[in-house]
Amino acid sequence: MCTYSFSRFDVGPIVKQEKFAVPLGCTTKELEGMLSKLGADMLISVLANFPECLKNKREQPEEGVTFAPKISSAAHCIKWEEQTPEEILRLHRAIGTETGLQTLWMGRPIKLLDFVEAHNIPGFSDRLLTECRPLPGSISYHKASQTLVVCCKGGWVGVKAVVWKKKLTAADFYNGYMHSWFRQTSRMFCEECRFQTLRVAAAKEKRKGTTGVQCEINT
Repeated sequence: MCTYSFSRFDVGPIVKQEKFAVPLGCTTKELEGMLSKLGADMLISVLANFPECLKNKREQPEEGVTFAPKISSAAHCIKWEEQTPEEILRLHRAIGTETGLQTLWMGRPIKLLDFVEAHNIPGFSDRLLTECRPLPGSISYHKASQTLVVCCKGGWVGVKAVVWKKKLTAADFYNGYMHSWFRQTSRMFCEECRFQTLRVAAAKEKRKGTTGVQCEINT
């Protein structure tokens, strides 16, 4: 949408507007590139026909105006007990492709990157895993695809990379930090090293008049 105003951004009458269908599975970064190209083409079109566009301008409706909320740190935290695979994948595509989504591992925050749909992992079947009734956040390593498969509400989601001190592939993370735990038990899942929901809440320190952050481990 192109608007016309002398002094303010994103206000004033509409001089050109086009519909855009967001592609399925599109990330915010990918969408940004598509809309940038479309916006540039629209601007050139408006400037080339400026008098005609002004003649056909129309006012923006006052009803239904919404404001996008600021993305908080808490929004990046995965709620394994509450969010389905599709909800986690949507969250990743929306705000997690650049900085990752957060969770807890061994009591410390960790970032997860490069999410994939579990049913698209070649050779992966959740039947045997689900029969074991794993807790939300339980991790299984799918060796053939080198993917961490994590249990969440109603299913599983795949993770290809993590940031733990530095960026690691799922294979490096499993071999370096998880393999020793699984060698000590015959269980399919190791409860001690599962991912846990990280709860981030703003905490006002009245005495100092500053704002801090509280982390709560959801077990």
